[in-house]
Amino acid sequence: MATNSPVESYLLGSTSAEHERLIRQAAIFNPLTERFFRDAGVSRGQCVLDIGSGLGDVSMLVASVVGPMGRVVGVDSDPSIIAKAKDRIAEARVQNVNFIECDVGHVPSGELFDAIVGRLILQFLPDPGAVVGSLVKSLRPGGVLAVQDACWGPFLQLSAVLPLRSKCATLIYQAFQRSGANMDMEFVLYRTFQEAGLPPPRMRIEVPLGGDPELARWAYDLFCSLLPRMRQHKLSFEGVGEVGTLRERLGAELEARKAFGATIGLVGACSRKPGGAGSN
Repeated sequence: MATNSPVESYLLGSTSAEHERLIRQAAIFNPLTERFFRDAGVSRGQCVLDIGSGLGDVSMLVASVVGPMGRVVGVDSDPSIIAKAKDRIAEARVQNVNFIECDVGHVPSGELFDAIVGRLILQFLPDPGAVVGSLVKSLRPGGVLAVQDACWGPFLQLSAVLPLRSKCATLIYQAFQRSGANMDMEFVLYRTFQEAGLPPPRMRIEVPLGGDPELARWAYDLFCSLLPRMRQHKLSFEGVGEVGTLRERLGAELEARKAFGATIGLVGACSRKPGGAGSN
């Protein structure tokens, strides 16, 4: 498989239900992502590349950070999802975002960016190090690379006290793992940034959790998107019960235990390319 080809053509699929799930997920993650990008050095007036821009949620978030004098270029290899992102951008009346259809590992050369960002992208690539190395070439000296990806430990640990949710969390993890996703991105990011010639990245892990109904729903949503992969890999559903009642039973379990919902952790890594005035 080529180093820049997504794992199994994006293992979560490209259905309308998955797109709706991604939009709900973005609403949960965006506050953490915005704070991380600002702390990393993304600021007003910059030109920013958003890798694996998908439906455009991160691009729109970054557009608000860089302001009208800044610019965001989103890249994605799926023309149909780019079309949907353009519709959402137009509906939101965002003027400073445009999209390019290309592979994240082969961004057209010629333009250097002040920052390159991404969320939950590198985990799906067979060789994230090769992609990071390629992206650094599109970063101006002193520019910042800031990406967030999945950290699975907190989700599995926080689900462990809830039998039904723990079973679903384990199946979700196994579906990702057996489909070829990178499951240790905290270590992958730290290593690949340095292998690409960047200083060791500053890192953080943040976990959305609490009593918000969308947090309670998150695991169910992801479970449903992964059902085809679970069946493909012949994973055991023993202990899960009927999927048609799963959301209600997961909610009842939280209520009975007076527990909270949680997602994966977002591990963020950021570093500046040597050579500019803002370099580390």
